[in-house]
Amino acid sequence: MIVENLPVPFDRRVWQEARTLRAAGAHVEIICPKGRGCDESYEILEGIHVHRHILPRDGTTPLSFAWEYLVALFFETMLAWRIFLTRGFDVIQGCNPPDLIFLVALPFRIFGVRYIFDHHDLNPELYEAKFGRRDMFFRILTMLERITFRVADVSIATNASYRRIAIERGGMNPSRVFVVRSGPDISRIRPCAPNAVWRNGRRHLVAYVGVMGQQEGLDLLVEAVRHLVFARGRTDVQFCLVGTGPVVDDLQELARSKGVSPFVTFAGRLSDDELFEVLATADVCVNPDRVNAMNDKSTMNKIIEYMAAGKPIVQFDVTEGRVSAEDASLYARPNDPIDMAEKLLVLIDDPEQRAVMGALGRQRVETALSWEHQIPSLLEAYARSMALDQELSAAQAGLKMKA
Repeated sequence: MIVENLPVPFDRRVWQEARTLRAAGAHVEIICPKGRGCDESYEILEGIHVHRHILPRDGTTPLSFAWEYLVALFFETMLAWRIFLTRGFDVIQGCNPPDLIFLVALPFRIFGVRYIFDHHDLNPELYEAKFGRRDMFFRILTMLERITFRVADVSIATNASYRRIAIERGGMNPSRVFVVRSGPDISRIRPCAPNAVWRNGRRHLVAYVGVMGQQEGLDLLVEAVRHLVFARGRTDVQFCLVGTGPVVDDLQELARSKGVSPFVTFAGRLSDDELFEVLATADVCVNPDRVNAMNDKSTMNKIIEYMAAGKPIVQFDVTEGRVSAEDASLYARPNDPIDMAEKLLVLIDDPEQRAVMGALGRQRVETALSWEHQIPSLLEAYARSMALDQELSAAQAGLKMKA
């Protein structure tokens, strides 16, 4: 398994996939970058071999992203060959972004190694969301996505929207595309008592958990905080933002310039225990992802995690956000921070509605979205990739008989 944008086991989706495959009897090795708390070059965790490499700091320009990808490809290729020559493997699972991992997998095709594409992000739309344009780089990313789907024996989609893209834009056979959602492992979500420290002396807490990048819309959340504090006079609400990313410094400066720094805690990356504590303390959770082509079709892990914690949500009205949360969320007008602030106030001031929505979200996770419900699809995708060998052999035998 090759993943570039997050270290393992911090990348929860990849780690759950790896643990599931290991439990099913597979030998699993992961290639990923190093990160805070994941800085060992090699270790074995729960029987899974994890190989980590250095990676340049998160880029903010097209050229810096290109350099990051080149460095990653170099290390991924070297490590893949080292693993192949020592222990060998039958399948490479490439987890985007970027849509370049097929370059690592291609040479191994001559040895019968299968390639499974785990489709995490829409890279062309992600580029457009970051840089606001469809230029030469956008066209290159579209081409790489198309090649990735052509090379892949099987594709794993995180939701139905991604599955349609694999079939319609990627030209994949529908029988080779499987939906495996990024559901939480409920057994690993530990009950936790609230901790008033996170409220910073205020009565209410709103929590955000996730990456802090340009496309996450956290600047709109800061605007929503400003509306609450200065237009509505609500100085009894603290916001806790958990996570890190390339725009953290910019967001902190924005909060200072808007005069809301005392109301926003930038907690950074937290341990699981601290994260569960923040969620237990929060009255409401928020997802300010902008409504754009990328976010509209993407399932955000934080939404499912909020629901698993039994917390009501406020988010902008995006298609897959509604599919995931249904009645566990209120939906603000697209990219309107004032309406988001007002929706937050509705829930902050109504504990009964918060309780009902939180319970609905938790129930939906338990009955449909948790990781245990995704395991059959993941194993079916792997079984399908291995069955292709039998189909190819049968087809070759048939050709020989006709000859």
